[in-house]
Amino acid sequence: MADTTIKVDPAVRDRLMVLARERGMTMRDLLGELAGATPTKEELEARYEATKAYCEKHFGVKLTQADHDRAEKVWQDLEAGREVDSL
Repeated sequence: MADTTIKVDPAVRDRLMVLARERGMTMRDLLGELAGATPTKEELEARYEATKAYCEKHFGVKLTQADHDRAEKVWQDLEAGREVDSL
């Protein structure tokens, strides 16, 4: 396997090193794990469509764009620490 160099700020490098050490792995393995566990936008969209189809098939729930938009707003509010109305 060929290696490559990734340039990051020293603070980022140091944090990655600490995270890797805490997990008993190399920084190379940590970055590989992170890349493998982080879905792309395309993968997230495919996962959403599969989940939507599953809900429709097994629960008879038809999710609309408005439902999706409302759920996104709830997540944004949660992340921002704002009060959230029930779905």
